[in-house]
Amino acid sequence: MNKIALLLIIWCSVPTVFGQVLNIDRETGEDTVFRRNMFSLNFGFSMDKQKRDLIEFSSQLENDFFFKKNSLVWIAIAQTDASFNGGSVLENNGYFQTRLRDNDKRRVYPDYYIQYQWNGVWGLQNRGLAGCNARFKFWEDKTDDLYAGIGVFYEYEKWNPTLSAFAFAEDSLTVVYRTIPRLNLTAKTAFKIKDGIDFSGSTFVQFPMNDQFQHFLTPRWFIDANIFFTVTKHLAIRVHYDHNFDAYRPLPIEQLYYNFNMGFQLKW
Repeated sequence: MNKIALLLIIWCSVPTVFGQVLNIDRETGEDTVFRRNMFSLNFGFSMDKQKRDLIEFSSQLENDFFFKKNSLVWIAIAQTDASFNGGSVLENNGYFQTRLRDNDKRRVYPDYYIQYQWNGVWGLQNRGLAGCNARFKFWEDKTDDLYAGIGVFYEYEKWNPTLSAFAFAEDSLTVVYRTIPRLNLTAKTAFKIKDGIDFSGSTFVQFPMNDQFQHFLTPRWFIDANIFFTVTKHLAIRVHYDHNFDAYRPLPIEQLYYNFNMGFQLKW
């Protein structure tokens, strides 16, 4: 129980240590010690009949491929969130990511990744990034784990206020292109609350290093937390929360966004 308390203190303290820092835009998917499956799918769907049909859909697909005598893992993740009210697009965001890293065998090992992302509500038409972290394993056993990482990545962005789903339209806004190198700090933990109930959480802080570090103290900060309730060997109920804070956005949009949902996880 003391170890679990320490995990929570460390995980929750990361944003405090770095001040008003912020998000990674989902730079890493679920990575918990309790799952060693080749394939998993998290999904949720709802439909509400109003004046027009309101349809909401979210999904996260992950495939893990193990090789080099199970010492390395290649991870491919895709996530989408969409909402439609009749023919109107209320939300359209997601990302694709692939990573190559150690399969939790070594204390320190490189974690390589590339990612493509979009978010119509924010006006983010696309973001591409590639980088590498040094990934540190502090401990891992059958009931809990703790990992952290530090590294750098380079991102390219196109922000387009003319997108149909953009929620903050103004006539004076124009398309913005940005290329930014960032320092990337990460922490991740998972632990078993009790038999059949598991928690996993990760946090990311990314500091911009462009313009001679003039914006270094306005990083992105992201938190992702999940509780899994096991139903069967291949089915679990997932309660999910994440938030994304970014004070260095090129368009006049909100700095903080959060998401809370419930859904199902299928795993093989």
